[in-house]
Amino acid sequence: MKKKIISICLLLMISALVCYPVLFLLTSSVMGDQELSQELGTALSEGKGYVSWRLLPMTPTLRHYVELLLDSPEFFHMFWNSVKITGGVLIGQLLVGIPAAWGFAKYRFPLKKVLFFLYLILMMMPFQVTMLPSYLTLNRMELIDTQWSVILPAVFSTFPVFILYRFFCSVPEALLEAARIDGAGEKEVFLYIALPMGSSGIIAVFVLGFLEYWNLIEQPLVFLKSKNLWPLSLYLPNIDAGSAGIAFAASMVTLLPAFLVFLWGRDYLEQGIVASAVKE
Repeated sequence: MKKKIISICLLLMISALVCYPVLFLLTSSVMGDQELSQELGTALSEGKGYVSWRLLPMTPTLRHYVELLLDSPEFFHMFWNSVKITGGVLIGQLLVGIPAAWGFAKYRFPLKKVLFFLYLILMMMPFQVTMLPSYLTLNRMELIDTQWSVILPAVFSTFPVFILYRFFCSVPEALLEAARIDGAGEKEVFLYIALPMGSSGIIAVFVLGFLEYWNLIEQPLVFLKSKNLWPLSLYLPNIDAGSAGIAFAASMVTLLPAFLVFLWGRDYLEQGIVASAVKE
C-alpha cells in the first residue's frame, strides 16, 4: 500500500513539473501589464534580481486576448498561413506516404532493401544537413519565397513512410491471400483491407505530423523571405518585451490547436502502438 502511495505521489510530482510551463503561460496571459512588470520585470528588462510568479493573478484580465484576436490582423494572417502549410503537408504526406509504405511492406521488387535503407538514412539526417541542397533545388524550380518551398520537401518526408511501414507489416498475409482468392484486385486489397487495418497508424502519422509542422521554424525562416508568407510559429519571436502579455496570449492560442489534435488522436496513438506489436 505504501509503495502505491509513493508511486502516485511521484507521478503527481512529475505531472506537475510537466504541466508547469502550460500553467505558467495560462496564468501570465491573464495578468495585467503592471502585474507582469512586477512579477517578470527582471526577465523582461534583462535586469538583475529574481523572477517571481504567483499561481493566480491578483487582477485577472482578458485584455491581452482581446488585443490579439481583435486588434492584431497580422496574427490571423499568420494563423491561416500555418493552416495552409500544415494542411498541405499532411494531405501530401498521406497521399505519398501511404502507398509507398504499403509497397515496401507487402511487395517484392529489385533493390527494395537498399531503397528502404536509404529511407532510414534520410530520416536520420537533420534539416541543417539537407538545407543547402534543398535550397538550391527549390531555387532552380523557382519555388523560393512561396509556401510550396516548405510544403513540397515535407510531403516527401521519409518519417511517415517508416511509421506506416511498421503498421502495414502487421497486416496478415493470409488475409490478403484470402481476399485475392475471392477475386479482389490489388486496388481493392489496398482500399478495403490495407487502409482500414492501418487506420490507427494513419491517424498516428497525422497527429505526429500536425504537432511537428504546426511548429515549424527553421524551414520558413530559410525558404520564405516575405513576412506575409510566414506561419504562426514565427509570430512570437517578433513580439518584444513591451508586449509580453500579448506574447503569452498568443502562445496559448497557438498551443490550443495542437492540444486539441493531440486529445483527439490520443486513443489512436495508443491503438497504433498496440497494432504495431500484432504478429500474424
